[in-house]
Amino acid sequence: MAGQTYGYIRVSSKDQNEDRQLLAMWELPIPEKNIYMDKQSGKDFNRPQYKRLVRRMKKDDLLYIKSIDRLGRNYKEILDQWRVLTKEKGVDIVVLDMPLLDTRRGKDLMGTFLSDIVLQVLSFVAENERANIRQRQAEGIAAAKAKGVRFGRVPKPLPDGFHQAYQRWKRGEITGSEAARECGLPRSTFIYRAEIYEKSTLS
Repeated sequence: MAGQTYGYIRVSSKDQNEDRQLLAMWELPIPEKNIYMDKQSGKDFNRPQYKRLVRRMKKDDLLYIKSIDRLGRNYKEILDQWRVLTKEKGVDIVVLDMPLLDTRRGKDLMGTFLSDIVLQVLSFVAENERANIRQRQAEGIAAAKAKGVRFGRVPKPLPDGFHQAYQRWKRGEITGSEAARECGLPRSTFIYRAEIYEKSTLS
């Protein structure tokens, strides 16, 4: 007896767009109420929608995912989740970006063996690609810093009268609170900006 059909979507942050995965799901015979989506990192499986989905699925249900890395952040987690879903829950999985990973096909020993090999290779490739991306990002940031590129928010310009207030404060003529009031800043902000200002004048 055929079970329910589900789809799972994950984007790794709230800034990423889920449209590509969503459009792929809409082209399939999946009831809209059976499409689950998480917008957070895959660094762990504390993902509410994924947990709800796993609890709801039963033997002979079918799960669609766009790519293998939607199941986890690394090789081990992807394989663990695949085992839980296919072996413990008895769910079939279809990976849309890799037609070879369709557990409905090849239910015999050879088919299962080939599917497991493909899964392990793709899981490793997915993890390796993420590691390469992180390394390229780190190298790019290091190269940019070496060229003098500064990261982070551009500091706001100093308020009028900051230099005079700073000098009087440094000479001990006024307190930090008084200097901050003259500049229209909270005392903590004045002290913070004063430290940056001092470093820039010394460099």
